[in-house]
Amino acid sequence: MGEGAFGPSFTLEGDANGAPHPDPAAYAAKFTGPYAHRLVRGGVGHNLPQEAPEAFAQAVIDVTRL
Repeated sequence: MGEGAFGPSFTLEGDANGAPHPDPAAYAAKFTGPYAHRLVRGGVGHNLPQEAPEAFAQAVIDVTRL
């Protein structure tokens, strides 16, 4: 199997994530199935399940609809 994610996928990013990372467009092509990126606002860092549990849970639900 090749590189990349092949099923429906979301990437999530907190608006207060201080870690250096590429723009989502730079890695979007690595997803061969349905893909979406969400920026979670409200001072959320890199631990979305703990810092934004509702947004994280909604993404888990929504990925089934991609």
